[in-house]
Amino acid sequence: MNYDLVIIGGGPAGLAAAIEARENGVESILVLERDRELGGILQQCIHNGFGLHRFKEELTGPEYAERFIMKLHELSIAFKLDTMVLDITEEKLVSAVNTVDGFFQIQAKAVVLAMGCLERTRGAINIPGTRAAGVYTAGTAQRFVNMEGYMVGKDVVIVGSGDIGLVMARRMTLEGANVHAVVELMPYSGGLARNIVQCLNDFDIPLLLSHTVTEVRGESRVEEVVIAKVDEQNRPIEGTEQVITCDTLLLSVGLIPENELSKKASVEINPLTGGPVVNESMETSVPGIFACGNVVHVHDLVDWVTEESCRAGKHAALYIQDKLVKNDDPMVTKAENGVRYIVPHHVQTDNLVDKLTLMFRVDSVYENVRIVIKNNEEKIKSIKKRHLVPAEMESVHLKTRDIEKLQAGTLSVSLELEEVVQ
Repeated sequence: MNYDLVIIGGGPAGLAAAIEARENGVESILVLERDRELGGILQQCIHNGFGLHRFKEELTGPEYAERFIMKLHELSIAFKLDTMVLDITEEKLVSAVNTVDGFFQIQAKAVVLAMGCLERTRGAINIPGTRAAGVYTAGTAQRFVNMEGYMVGKDVVIVGSGDIGLVMARRMTLEGANVHAVVELMPYSGGLARNIVQCLNDFDIPLLLSHTVTEVRGESRVEEVVIAKVDEQNRPIEGTEQVITCDTLLLSVGLIPENELSKKASVEINPLTGGPVVNESMETSVPGIFACGNVVHVHDLVDWVTEESCRAGKHAALYIQDKLVKNDDPMVTKAENGVRYIVPHHVQTDNLVDKLTLMFRVDSVYENVRIVIKNNEEKIKSIKKRHLVPAEMESVHLKTRDIEKLQAGTLSVSLELEEVVQ
């Protein structure tokens, strides 16, 4: 079986990449999705707030996904559901299995990795206590409640203030549960400000910053959890313990890009993001293998996933058409002074048409700062920001006039934060 382009994942990233590749001249495209329907995580996100940037209107997750699914059908792009991809080689040989075709292999000219991300579990954060039933990741609980029709509990404590946890605090409340608190280890929330307001403040759900769960108690089912304040080193402070009676503990303690397949294809992984190292075209370290969406780095808005994935789909098409420039001396982006990471990691200016988008997250909360972009220590752009937080991804667009300032043979582009002198 041969296809010009194989896309691993039929969520928002994979759908956008497939559509963009078709609209840029690739006819032979196959999308492989392991779930029973297209749309990925969006299908269980029945709350609104999606599409404000992309469509200039507020949609639910399924509504946002449906627009891309309908476009996929309109363009007659092939896809396989209930299909698990087992392996990808550097030569872009994809091995997969499903109940219809059995085991099969596809030779592709290019591959787009769009597998999304995984939730951190209780084991990843080492919460002590008994192994009682009633401990769920927030995303698992969301699927049970929104898609499968099961109520996971009535008295709930949520650990972590990521967006899924905040949304589930509201969802569980609307379904009749008593959400006692959202407990956050850091001194700031891990979710969007709008979700704190709409999901916690509007329902009088407490957000306990600089707190953690120190013990889970219960035999067959969770009966209570112990929480405590933490110090600046995130260690529980003795004497601050509180016991909360509950039957359910939801974990919203971070997402991890899902890159087992990427590693099998010998794709270089960035240790900070947990995703592939990519260039301005979203191409990985393996020529012809592209990556986009949460598999590269965790996004807070699906609109940004779509934008990034369109870029991957377009450049995958250019690669197949042998129109993508490749040289051995690309520019390297470098995160400095308050910036945790930047995507893309490498830039080849020959492939830039009208702009270069740099996406990044800061490492703490900052007030009244400047985002400064430098090329070989020479400042080329500066943007003032009143407020920056790790939970919200930032982006800087370098337009044609900025790109023209980049010196040939440049080794680094850096972002840094400077305090604004008042």
